[in-house]
Amino acid sequence: MPGILYVVATPIGNLEDMSYRAVRILTEVELIACEDTRQTRKLLEHYGIRTATVSYHEHNEARRTPELLDRLLGGASLALVSDAGMPLVSDPGFLLVRAAIEQGLRVVPIPGPSAAIAALAASGLPTEPFYFAGFLPAKPTPRRRVLEQLASLGCTLVFYEAPHRIRDTLADLEAVLAGRPVVLARELTKMHEEFLRGTASSIRAELEARGTVKGEMTLLIGPPAGAPQSPPDVASIRERVRELERAGLTRMEAIKAVARAEGLPKREVYRIVESR
Repeated sequence: MPGILYVVATPIGNLEDMSYRAVRILTEVELIACEDTRQTRKLLEHYGIRTATVSYHEHNEARRTPELLDRLLGGASLALVSDAGMPLVSDPGFLLVRAAIEQGLRVVPIPGPSAAIAALAASGLPTEPFYFAGFLPAKPTPRRRVLEQLASLGCTLVFYEAPHRIRDTLADLEAVLAGRPVVLARELTKMHEEFLRGTASSIRAELEARGTVKGEMTLLIGPPAGAPQSPPDVASIRERVRELERAGLTRMEAIKAVARAEGLPKREVYRIVESR
């Protein structure tokens, strides 16, 4: 019988955020594939987990994926972890998950901490809808190009950013998305956790005054004040829900799928479908 691939979320800072289920799974599997075995070993030692580990990162995932896939097909259950948060979210893992699915293997997510969701929840910015774009390009020209492409979205934008680039990124935000509310979440769940709220220029000025800037960072940009929102196409939404129902989905499953595709709150799609 083939094994199971567990995609396990790990703490983004505070080790107390590890779930009971995650600890159990990491104890029971035969092998843990880690972005950095040294980083994961600290977590495993904290919880007394003695499971063997193997490195699985952006530089070796193409080579190591077939090896791990063979072990899964041979009956071993494996866990995939990143250094912090949920694997595959701006971290390695996609090749292994896709390969496992293509082989008909069971892939089980073990949910837990995510810097993007934690920052969004405490930001004070609108949460429905939001757009997560991972890391912005490191170089100024492509970074501004991405920001210009996203400027038309009337929703909260969420990015990860490196501390040595944050001031340059904020300068680009001043130029491309001036006037929009900005929140910088730094060192989430750690001792020096903080949220800086204001505009790109005010937050940049605060960081300039500090000199050295350190810590893991999540950057959020709210929608422009009074941003015009295109009304949803009611007839189209109703028809798409009906099509999904005819394909075998329940009404609520169809509503959720259309809401995700349209970037609308689920309750709004439900209201459209149920109102006559």
